[in-house]
Amino acid sequence: MTTNPQETDVTSGATVWLTGLPSAGKTTIAYELAGRLRAEGHRVEVLDGDEVREFISAGLGFSREDRHTNVQRIGFVAELLSRNGVKVLVPVIAPYADSRDAVRKRHDANGTTYLEVHVATPVEVCSVRDVKGLYAKQAAGELSGLTGVDDPYEEPEAPDLRIESQDQTVQESAASVHALLTERGLA
Repeated sequence: MTTNPQETDVTSGATVWLTGLPSAGKTTIAYELAGRLRAEGHRVEVLDGDEVREFISAGLGFSREDRHTNVQRIGFVAELLSRNGVKVLVPVIAPYADSRDAVRKRHDANGTTYLEVHVATPVEVCSVRDVKGLYAKQAAGELSGLTGVDDPYEEPEAPDLRIESQDQTVQESAASVHALLTERGLA
C-alpha cells in the first residue's frame, strides 16, 4: 500500500523565519537545522539572505522600501515552497515588523505554517563575531545603514521562539527550533 506523501508529517511544509541582527547566528543555525531535518527525511530549503540578494533581489539597495521589497520577495518564495511540502528556513534580518507581518499574513491567507524565530543575540556579541566585517566597516566610517547600529531593527514582540545564541551552542539553538517544529507537529 502506498501513501500519499502529502499526507505524512515528513512532507508538511512550513516557513521558519530566523530574524536577528547581522552576525547573530541566523544562517549558522539554519544550516545546522537543515542538516538535521534532511537526515530525518524532510524536504528542506534554506533561503539565505545574501544569496537571495544576489539572484532574486539584485539591484535593490538598503532603503526601507528596498528592504521591504526584498523581504516580500523572499516571503513569496518561502510560502510557495512551504505550500508544496518543503520546510523553508529563512535566515534573513527583515528589520521591520510590518514587513515580517506582511509575510505572515501571506502565509495565513494560504493556510501555510509560518514560524518566527528571533535570534536575539546582543549587538555587542554580534560586533565581536562580525562574520562579514560589517561592524568593523561601520566603525571605520566605510559603511552606513548597518541594521541595529545606525539603521533600525524592530525586535519581534511575540516571536514563536526566542534564541539567545550567545548562551548556547549552534546545536542547542538548532535543537530549540527543532523542538518548536516537533511541538507544532511539523518534525
